[in-house]
Amino acid sequence: QLQLAESGGGLVQPGGSLRLSCTVSGFTSNYVNIGWLRQAPGKEREGVSCLSSGGGGVNSEYADSVKGRFTISRDKNTVYLQMNSLKPEDTGVYYCAADPRLFKLCVLNAKEYDYWGQGTQVTVSS
Repeated sequence: QLQLAESGGGLVQPGGSLRLSCTVSGFTSNYVNIGWLRQAPGKEREGVSCLSSGGGGVNSEYADSVKGRFTISRDKNTVYLQMNSLKPEDTGVYYCAADPRLFKLCVLNAKEYDYWGQGTQVTVSS
């Protein structure tokens, strides 16, 4: 059973940084596409970034709102989301999610992900 666990959320001032971690167990993360998605109060869940497994080609994607500020990376069974220059509009619950289907590039559509972590709260406020 594939399981994901996020950590690293917290309260940060605008302009600050956080690094989120997603630990994948029950499956080798190199063979699943991993996405980071977030949900702000009263809003739909949106894709922030994703990293492909490499089976269908290696790609990473970023939402326009975070390009140049967020970086996704992988080290063994942990996927990181480095978030710099944080803005109040980055506030929300951040989820990591896994798409175990092989040989496809990752996408930012939440419907493509079958497995989800419990989420970690990120609050950007002065």
